[in-house]
Amino acid sequence: METKRWIIHRDEIDDNAIQEAAALMRNGETVAFPTETVYGLGADATNEAAVARIFEAKGRPGDNPLIAHVASLPQLRSLVGTLPPVAEQLVDAFTPGPITLVLPEKGICARNVTAGLSTIGVRIPDHPVAQALLEACNTPIAAPSANVSGKPSPTTADHVWSDLHGKIAGLVDAGPTGVGLESTVVDCTQGIPVILRPGGITKEQLQAVCGTVMVDPALASTGEKPKAPGMKYTHYAPEVPLWLVAGPPENIQAVIDAEHKQQKRVGVMAGTDTANKLQADKVTPLGATLPEVAANIYDALRLFKHADVDVILCETFPETSIGQAIMNRLRKAATNYISE
Repeated sequence: METKRWIIHRDEIDDNAIQEAAALMRNGETVAFPTETVYGLGADATNEAAVARIFEAKGRPGDNPLIAHVASLPQLRSLVGTLPPVAEQLVDAFTPGPITLVLPEKGICARNVTAGLSTIGVRIPDHPVAQALLEACNTPIAAPSANVSGKPSPTTADHVWSDLHGKIAGLVDAGPTGVGLESTVVDCTQGIPVILRPGGITKEQLQAVCGTVMVDPALASTGEKPKAPGMKYTHYAPEVPLWLVAGPPENIQAVIDAEHKQQKRVGVMAGTDTANKLQADKVTPLGATLPEVAANIYDALRLFKHADVDVILCETFPETSIGQAIMNRLRKAATNYISE
C-alpha cells in the first residue's frame, strides 16, 4: 500500500490536505494524524471493516478497546447513553484536552471499537489539525496510537512513518506533539471517577474539579479484560532491554560500571540534572522538569538501537503530577527494576 504524506503547519492548516485525508477515512481507510498527546491512527469508528484495518496495521490484539475521537461536545453526547454530573464537570474543565471519558455506549460505534464492552472511551483532542480533520470527517474516529503495537508511542510523524509506512493510507504530518504521553482515561460510569490510565491530566487536577478520584487497582494486573487502552498488554518497549534504577545518580553509575565490567554497552535516560552526572556509552537527557520528561520519553526510547547499546538504564521519577503517568509507561516498558 502506498502511504500518502501531507505536511501541514498547525498554525496555517492546508484545507485541501485535510479534505483529502478526511475523504480517505470516510471511504474506510486508515490515516494517522497528530493530537496534543501522541499521533493517532484513525478510521471511521462506525465502520467495522475500517476499524479492523487499524488492528491489522498495528498488530493490535482485538480485545484491546479503542478511543473514539470527536470534534465537539454534541458529537460526544451522540455516542453515549448518559453523561453523569461528574462527567459534565470533567468535560467543562478539561475538554478539548488530553482526557478520555469512559461512559455507557449507545451502539453508534462498531463493536470492535469497544471490544465487546458496554462502555466506550471518548475524547475531544486539543490540536488544531486534529480538530480540523474530525470536523471534515463529520463522524467519530477510532484512533489508538499510530505505532506498531508494543513499541513506544509516536510523538513525531517520522515515528509513524518508520512503523506504518506502507501499511496505512495516509499520514498527516504537523510536527511534534505536545504532551507526549497519552490521554488520561477516567471511568465515569460509577459514582466516583476512576483513573484507568494516568496521562496528560493529573490526578491532582481531577481532584481539584470533582473531589474524590480513585485509581483502578487493575492498573497493576494483567489477568483482567481491559476496560481501557493500555491496561493489559506490554507497551512502549524499546528495541533494547530497559532497566529502571531507583535512587541517586551514584546508584545508576554503579550499575553502569558493573555492566561495563561484563563488556556491555550501556545507554542511559535520565532527567537533565542526573544525566549530567553520569558516564555511559550513550546518555540522553530527558529534560529538567516532569512535563519535559513526559514530552521526550517516547522519542528517547526510540533513539536506542541494538547497534548502539546492549541495555538502557533509566532513573525513576516522583509519582506526583504527571510523574504518575511517566512511571506507568516506564514500568510497562521495563524488563528489570533495581531498587535502592
